[in-house]
Amino acid sequence: MFPGRMTLSSPSLLCGPPEELQELGFIERPIRRSLKSAEEIDQLTVDEDLNDIERAVYLLSVGQEVQQVSVISNLPSLVRQTPAETFRRVVPKVRDVLNGAGAEIQLVAATSFLTILQDDIILIHTHTYSILKTVLLHLNHRDSVVSNAWLETLLSAINTLPKETIRQEVLSPLLYQNQMSHSVHARLASCRILGKVACKFDSHIVKKELLPLARSLCQDVESEVRACMCRQLENIARSLGMDETRTELLPELVELAGDEESGVRLATFDTIINLMELMDGEDQLHVLVPMVMAVCDAAPQVDEAVMTSLSFQFGKLCSSLAGSLSDEQKGRLLEKFKLLCVTGLQTEGDPPDGPSESTLIRCNCCYNLPAMLVFVDSAHFLSELYPLFSGLCSDPEVIVRQSAAATFHQVVKLLGSNVHLVHKELLLLLQDNTLEVLDALMDHLEETLEVVLSRGENLALDNRLPELLAALLAAEQRVGRSLRWRLHEKLLQRYSCLARLLPGELLHQSFCPRVFLLLSTNTVLPVQKEAARTFCTFLRYNRKQEQRQEMMEQLIQGLALGRSYWNRLRFLDVSEVATEIFSRKYFNKHFLVPALELVHDPVANVRYKLCQLLPRLRSSLRLPADKLLLQKLDLCVQKLLCREKDKDVVATIRKTVLELDKLDLSEPFHKRQERDLLDQKKEKEETLLLEMEQLERQQSEEKPNCDKQMERKRRDSKTSLSATKSMSVSSSAAAPASGKDTRKAKLSRSRSLSSQPTASRPVNPDRPLKVKDVSSSSGPGKSSMLASKDDSARTAHFTMTTQSTSTVPVLIRSNTTSFLDRASVLDHRASTLDQRDHRTSTLDQRDHRASTLDQRDHRASTLDQRDHRTSTLDQRDHRASTLDQRDHRASTLDQRDHRKNTLDRTSTLDQRDHRTSTLDQRSKTTDRGSGMKDGQSRKLLMKSSSFSLQSGRD
Repeated sequence: MFPGRMTLSSPSLLCGPPEELQELGFIERPIRRSLKSAEEIDQLTVDEDLNDIERAVYLLSVGQEVQQVSVISNLPSLVRQTPAETFRRVVPKVRDVLNGAGAEIQLVAATSFLTILQDDIILIHTHTYSILKTVLLHLNHRDSVVSNAWLETLLSAINTLPKETIRQEVLSPLLYQNQMSHSVHARLASCRILGKVACKFDSHIVKKELLPLARSLCQDVESEVRACMCRQLENIARSLGMDETRTELLPELVELAGDEESGVRLATFDTIINLMELMDGEDQLHVLVPMVMAVCDAAPQVDEAVMTSLSFQFGKLCSSLAGSLSDEQKGRLLEKFKLLCVTGLQTEGDPPDGPSESTLIRCNCCYNLPAMLVFVDSAHFLSELYPLFSGLCSDPEVIVRQSAAATFHQVVKLLGSNVHLVHKELLLLLQDNTLEVLDALMDHLEETLEVVLSRGENLALDNRLPELLAALLAAEQRVGRSLRWRLHEKLLQRYSCLARLLPGELLHQSFCPRVFLLLSTNTVLPVQKEAARTFCTFLRYNRKQEQRQEMMEQLIQGLALGRSYWNRLRFLDVSEVATEIFSRKYFNKHFLVPALELVHDPVANVRYKLCQLLPRLRSSLRLPADKLLLQKLDLCVQKLLCREKDKDVVATIRKTVLELDKLDLSEPFHKRQERDLLDQKKEKEETLLLEMEQLERQQSEEKPNCDKQMERKRRDSKTSLSATKSMSVSSSAAAPASGKDTRKAKLSRSRSLSSQPTASRPVNPDRPLKVKDVSSSSGPGKSSMLASKDDSARTAHFTMTTQSTSTVPVLIRSNTTSFLDRASVLDHRASTLDQRDHRTSTLDQRDHRASTLDQRDHRASTLDQRDHRTSTLDQRDHRASTLDQRDHRASTLDQRDHRKNTLDRTSTLDQRDHRTSTLDQRSKTTDRGSGMKDGQSRKLLMKSSSFSLQSGRD
């Protein structure tokens, strides 16, 4: 089918041009199995009977250079093992080797000595001479790299050397030798040594011995030496103190500030700024402020190195000099900072390969922006600094935007309530195409979001919130598409703070689906584990029971019962994370049983992972509460021991069984107690979340009912007030009315009443007893309630007796018409009072219900003090109920006044005849008590009949 195709058996492989065959002839050459000859091997061979010290001495004496390097690099180990023998026999040999050795051995020796000094391997007082003699001997090596290495060793040794040793071995060669006769490198080393040893001595020794040498080096002919000594003056000034610095060093620094070399001026500028705390207000005003203003005014003529240093120190300068500057000087500094923020943006041309000086200046401006915000005050941020901050966040250079993102959290903290001003810049940094910018923003994203999302009730109503959530999700997706899995892991870790910053409903809709998708589909294991932790955090702080059940259903159906073994392995990872986040009670209820069910998984990797997880599952059980779960775990272990066929799983389960047996014994008691306390804390938090959920649900259900009841109560109180006023007006208008038609109507009504007996309203016989019991109790605040109940009892008794008298037949004659008219008026008024009593009792019942609801609201507010919105609603309901109680009291007082007026009119009408005296006796009998109702009713009946006979006689 393929005639031209070659096979392995084809002879064409062995046929070819002779040149090609000759090129392949090297394959048949003998391969050299060693890179060393026999003689070289003999030279490198050492007797195996020698110990480490003898072997090191032998190699340093007759060995090759590579062997000597090996011994010197291994010198710290020899010092740890046998320090005395090493310093007695090996260190002298090392000193002899270093005399004529090359740079490689010198560098290795300097590193070994530095390791010995930093690790505190030896007692430095015992072997000071051995170390210092070797270091000082090679300090002036002709190779600058070697001499710098020995200088670093000496500077590190100064921190541990005693003062006397430093004064004799280190300072003596510097103080009593002519510095000008030494090389430039030696003078530079002297500057650094002076700055290092200054902190070891008091101010008197520094002023007497070190300061003259420092002044001479400041006047050195080489600018490099002057600049180096100028930078070391800061350490000398701190050793001298404020007064000596002002008199001794400050004039020297002012002189160096006018040096002809820019490097010296730059060093002087940095030193003066670092010594600001050692200057009083007068020195700052007369020395530092003019120097800073001169640098700012001479900006075009100043080189970029000085401007870079000024931009780096600008925030510190403004903060320290704020009290010494006038308003005009503050304005000049602010304008200079604005110029620094746009340095290099106006120039056109090809960008340099690396970061230029202008780019570094703008990066330093980003670094100093929080300090400048304090200098200007956050109230003027929008007018003064916002354009600069917005420009830095959108700078064309990545490193500048990265610096702006690194300081963003400090800016939002200082803005506080005005954080909405930088919302656009936050979205811009989150949507940046360069992942380095997003990485810098992720370092402090939690602090940034805490300020941005801490607006409480207005958070859900803010239209900027959806934009922020969309930007966060887009940033995660953009990082997920890249290969920066470490950044993806960090981003998911930062997103876990949203569980306590966002509402649960919004978080469940926006972030939970995405995190679960990463948990089930991402192929990077660290990202999956961080997604599992974030998902469990969202689950723990969710207050909605339905949403928690839905999330748990996703974990069970999508992972534990998933078709892919990869998803089932992820469920075990989630279970491992859940043991750290949830309490034991919650974990045992929701995660333990599904995890143990994976013992029947057909894939050995899942069972292997379950075996590794069994000790953690066992540690979550406590007897006797978890006895059934412990039995299930033991059954799972037995199944793995008896039925498992995979050798790796069998080996793991056997090892796990041993760990389970030692689990209770190996853990210390204090660690176990700490774990129990932490678990109790987690369980309390979960219980509190459930109570808050139930309380929120109850309040959401009761709030409409309470509003309806309050509205109905207000409407009823207004209706009762209007009805009381209308009845009082009608009764007052009907009292003086007289005429022939009115008398005829009353006469007909009295006839109907006499012909048909009326049924009296049933009265509760226990009511007077209750009034008596209430009246016997003492306490402030009960007098008004007792009075109202006493008045209602009297009114009810008066109505009852009046109605009972109406059941007696009355003889009606022509000369008794006026009396009957008056009696009918009294009967009508009594029935009116009865109706009012009924309404009053109804209102009392409503008030009792309202008070019960108020008590419930008060209990709810006591339980929900943490929720400000609920407490605010409860306060409003309480105020509304208070107003309703006031309205009810006012209506009660009006009713009492109306009753009093009605009784007064009744007594006035009844004083004209014998009926008036009878009614007075009835009212007195009513005041004596409700226990004599029946006797009074009989007396009233007898008096009514006698009154009728007397009326007939008249």
